[in-house]
Amino acid sequence: MSMPSIMGFVSLAGIVVNDSILLVQYIRHHIDEGDSVHDSVVKASRERFRAVFLTSMTTAAGLLPLLTETSLQAQVIQPLVISIVFGIFASTVLVLFMIPSAYAILADWGLVHKHEEI
Repeated sequence: MSMPSIMGFVSLAGIVVNDSILLVQYIRHHIDEGDSVHDSVVKASRERFRAVFLTSMTTAAGLLPLLTETSLQAQVIQPLVISIVFGIFASTVLVLFMIPSAYAILADWGLVHKHEEI
């Protein structure tokens, strides 16, 4: 645990929250159109899979040169890159499977309501 790795966790949290908000927004959009919660979760997951997956993979691919660099200067930033790259692989799976599942479970408990515009 070092300061660069903690900074990596913070930036990873921003990426994950952004992907999660986008997916939940699509689920709510389908619910507002009159679909059931289950259908909304399936449709939104199918529609946003490519965007979430490609965003995660391009971020990891962009950081790959820093991950494989062996110079002394790169050793300072490698903890940051490691926490982002490996965290993004795990978070992509969580966003694509756990967010829709959690949304459906919350709907089963009656905690999800139709979004009303103000």
